Amino acid sequence: MILRRTLMSAAAAALAVGMTATGALAQDVTLRLHQFLPPQANVPAQVLDVWADKVEADSGDRIKVERYPSMQLGGTPPELMDQAIDGVADIVWTVVGYTPGRYPSTEVFELPFMVTDARAASSAYWQMFETHMKDTEFKDVHILGTWVHGPGLLHTNKEIRTPADMQGMKIRGGSRLVNQLLEITGATPVGMPVPAIPEGLSKGVIDGTTIPWEVTTSLKVPELVEHHTEFDGGALYVLTFVLAMNKDKYESLPDDLKKVIDDNSGLEFSIFAGGTQADADGPARQIAADRGNSIITLNEEETAVWREASQPVYDSWVADMETKGIDGQALIDEAKSLMDAYAN
Repeated sequence: MILRRTLMSAAAAALAVGMTATGALAQDVTLRLHQFLPPQANVPAQVLDVWADKVEADSGDRIKVERYPSMQLGGTPPELMDQAIDGVADIVWTVVGYTPGRYPSTEVFELPFMVTDARAASSAYWQMFETHMKDTEFKDVHILGTWVHGPGLLHTNKEIRTPADMQGMKIRGGSRLVNQLLEITGATPVGMPVPAIPEGLSKGVIDGTTIPWEVTTSLKVPELVEHHTEFDGGALYVLTFVLAMNKDKYESLPDDLKKVIDDNSGLEFSIFAGGTQADADGPARQIAADRGNSIITLNEEETAVWREASQPVYDSWVADMETKGIDGQALIDEAKSLMDAYAN
């Protein structure tokens, strides 16, 4: 009898272990999150880690998000979208403009002086993604979030007030459309990933850069240039971002874990991400101010000169969209309407 009870207990224990192991194999998921910034930078620390921690907690730790900063899985930032599509990484965070022309509708938010508020723009971006981009431009990935950063501005080695002041300067441009504006002002746009900016400035490869305030802290830009030019009533530009997941990986998840991902994705997350980036601008700006750097905020009249100079960028973009079968002016009108609705 004792032997029989012992054997039965052993069998029950083995069955329980087997069921646990089978359950773990069937339900526990590891997601590799790949991106190009160091882990202490604002987006990884304040957006991506917050998202990943929440997903892990909401899944009861059945989802583990492995974080790979600074391109640790290999490749270059422009390859991140293909890494998500091909499954090199399960999730990537990237600048959409790293692959110029590939996701053309997103550029509506990157037009000069288009955006005044990152939360409003991120909200509009998600809504327009669902309407126009989800099943077209982004059909090969599962998008988790869409957002923009706070106002992009000029950080330069000399004072800039007018477009004419840009003549002959070498400026790192933030996007294809920013580069067009730089060319209009007589500057030479220089293609350069964000992590290369400090070396570019210190070696004189560039005379300045276009980035939002929040990025300047980790790059130590206020130590490398002394002049910063802001604009009244809008951003010189913003960049668009996506958090994108491999489609097959998402589809392979059991329904309850898909729900965890879904509950932490979409409109609310996009607004949180864009707003968090914008909120980091203030402390970063204060660092430059505390150093005694020159921070010029152009008034409405001065900014209007730049707005007028940027009009050819709009005209050429609308014409370019038309060649792709996209009504660019309709996208501009819709984006403005959605951003106004958010603000009101």
